Order: sequence, then structure tokens, then C-alpha cells
Amino acid sequence: MIYEVKSEILGFEQMVRAELEPIDEMFATLRDPDHAPIAFTLVNPYSLREYSFEIPYAIKALLEIDENSKLLVYNIVVVQDPLDMSCVNFLAPLIFNEGNQTMAQVVLKASAYPDFSMAQRIQSFRP
Repeated sequence: MIYEVKSEILGFEQMVRAELEPIDEMFATLRDPDHAPIAFTLVNPYSLREYSFEIPYAIKALLEIDENSKLLVYNIVVVQDPLDMSCVNFLAPLIFNEGNQTMAQVVLKASAYPDFSMAQRIQSFRP
């Protein structure tokens, strides 16, 4: 599904549309349909850990989020070999509003979320 990017993705400010392609229950790919080589591997954070945060009012307004909105949350993964060595950025989640096909990145303050990291290895969540 193609989403309109309503708030810049850090380091990829030119991205105005994003195509989300689920791989399985845990992983997805995010591609820029207007700039073919730009793509990210994403992970569903809830498949790894307990994960909750407050969506800022500005992002709620941009994405037109209300109590009936169906949202998806993913985090960007820096893929390594082996996969368990890959790092997840829990401080900059991507929020997708499926109802109106909009998305944005939220940048969380590390001081407000001390249990979240910018580069936490997947292996730390696997038995």
C-alpha cells in the first residue's frame, strides 16, 4: 500500500510517498516509489518487546488520528548478517494510518523513554 509521507523521515527528507510491503508478521519493507533505490527494512516492535509511547499531538493532527483510526507501527532495522545482530531504532517509530494512507516518523526523546535505544540488537529479545 502507498502512503503519503506527512512528516519527514530523518535523512530522507525528499521522500513524499512510501510503499509499505509486509514480508511476514515481523518484518516489512518500506520503499520510495519515486526514488527506486531507497528502501528500508522494518520490524514490528510488538513482535520483539513491550512497546508503548505517546504520539505527539502534531503527528496526530497530521495523520488525522482519532480513537477509531487503525494504526500500524514499525521501526527501522539496520540489517546485519546474521539477522540477530541487526539493530532496531526504537526511538524513531514510523506510524501508519491505514484509514487515510498517511504516515509519519515520530522522534522520541531518549530521556522520556530510557528503555528505548537507537541501536538495540534483535538478539537481545530472542531466547
